[in-house]
Amino acid sequence: MKVATWNINGIRTFRGGIKKVLDSLDADVVCVQETKVTRDLLDERTAIVDGYNSYFSYSRGRSGYSGVATYCKDNATPFAAEEGLTGLLTNHEGAVGCYGDHSEFSSEELQLLDNEGRAIITQHKIMCQDEVKTVTIINVYCPRADPEKPERKQFKLQFYKLLQCRAEAILKNGSHVIVLGDVNTSHRPIDHCDPSEIEDFGENPGRKWLNGFLHDGNQEEERNEEEPNESNPTNTVKFVDTFRYFHPSRTNAFTCWSTLTGARQTNYGTRIDYIFADCQLAKNYFVGADIMPEVEGSDHCPVWGQLSCPLLSRSKPPPLCTRYLPEFAGKQQKLSRFLVKVEQTSVQPEQRDALPGSQEDGEKRENLNPFEVANISCKKRVITSDSIVPKGKKTKTIKTSSKPQGSLLSFFKPKLTNVPPAESSVADEPTLTQKVSTPAENESSITGSRLDEGTELVYNGSSQGSSSSTTEENDTQMKTKHFTCQPTLGHSNAKKGESLVFWKSVLHGPPPPPSCKVHREPCVLRTVKKEGPNMGKQFFVCGRPQGHVSNPEARCNFFAWVDKGK
Repeated sequence: MKVATWNINGIRTFRGGIKKVLDSLDADVVCVQETKVTRDLLDERTAIVDGYNSYFSYSRGRSGYSGVATYCKDNATPFAAEEGLTGLLTNHEGAVGCYGDHSEFSSEELQLLDNEGRAIITQHKIMCQDEVKTVTIINVYCPRADPEKPERKQFKLQFYKLLQCRAEAILKNGSHVIVLGDVNTSHRPIDHCDPSEIEDFGENPGRKWLNGFLHDGNQEEERNEEEPNESNPTNTVKFVDTFRYFHPSRTNAFTCWSTLTGARQTNYGTRIDYIFADCQLAKNYFVGADIMPEVEGSDHCPVWGQLSCPLLSRSKPPPLCTRYLPEFAGKQQKLSRFLVKVEQTSVQPEQRDALPGSQEDGEKRENLNPFEVANISCKKRVITSDSIVPKGKKTKTIKTSSKPQGSLLSFFKPKLTNVPPAESSVADEPTLTQKVSTPAENESSITGSRLDEGTELVYNGSSQGSSSSTTEENDTQMKTKHFTCQPTLGHSNAKKGESLVFWKSVLHGPPPPPSCKVHREPCVLRTVKKEGPNMGKQFFVCGRPQGHVSNPEARCNFFAWVDKGK
């Protein structure tokens, strides 16, 4: 049996779907945290994954916040599943039970602790040495203690106490227990990139709780041997950090890094993602545990643990499984409803064509021949009903079938075939005609469509008369127009240049970045977002990723406020 945990920082960020992620972890039970999805945002591709059955817990108060999910392979289907730690969210059979003593909590506190979607519990059967045993997996996303919100510190400690109360109650009932997920506290100095920067590192309340919840690694083996004969129940509920059980002295083993400072590049992080197991389970049946820092896609990395016991599967998932939700209960029913809607819209295609102000209708009106409205409208009706190509392609089909008159230039060109051959000045006309057409072509290539409107009058005048005098007058008009437009363009370009200089002087961009003193590289611009007297101010810091002071490749301590005058 293999279990894995990963804070994925948003389950909808995986564009290719969650199945590829689950398959890549190659675990029987995958627990993910910070899904940031609520019931109304959960889509079928995420909830119903081929080869897995899933169980979700959502935040009831905020959208896009918190949330956990457990995915079990079909050959590792749990025998029971439950949302939350208090039991208040359980209204179905197949729950895990064993809630412990809640006398230290008020009813309001219990409701709030389970209201953010931070726990999913699944119970499995494993075969250990020809004996069937029960193992309960508690998938948790523990709260973060926001330093600017003192009430969240107390909320975090209360969640820790509730988690311990539930885990101990399940363990006393005869089941093995695995607690895994994002605990949001680094336990020892070895689990932190720079513990010296934290004042009173060991006095942190979260670390004190971990000290009481976990066994000391140095005395772990001796205590495990004494557990079966212990009369004091408090010693039988100690848990083991499985990673430190197999790697007691490994340094720089972190699972979370800051994405804002690029700290993952320098491995400047913390280890706050764990797999805890009760002492007997860790000693007798765990064969390995490790982190996976090479797996990207989140600001955390996965953690896995391997047991020597095979899983026993149940044929039918417990009621909490997402496939029983009404919106996912029947795929055929949803598909039939979708097909019915399409059939209703296809029965009345005229309503779609008659939409007011649609782009398609506007394009069709531009291409209509005013003398053949009736014929083209019939063609449009046939094309709309028979064609299934996109709207843009429909317009092109109508345009070619109605035979438009080509470009404006070809429309306004004089026709030489209309010139009478019996004129006295037949020999001179080709020269004059060539004289007229040449500046027209030049004019269209230089000045564009705006000058084509001016040439329309010239060509209309030349096509009405065939005498050489009229042609010469038109030629003179054409040349005049051609040369008088050039100063106008130059004048407009000069105006544009002046306005550009003006707006650049008024709306100047950010100040040029200085170079840091150590690396001689351009700094990056940052803005203070923390509330206080400096909120909104901008400053420059070294552009390299954050790292330890002893690392020469990491960010130096350069800092400079942006001068307001610049």
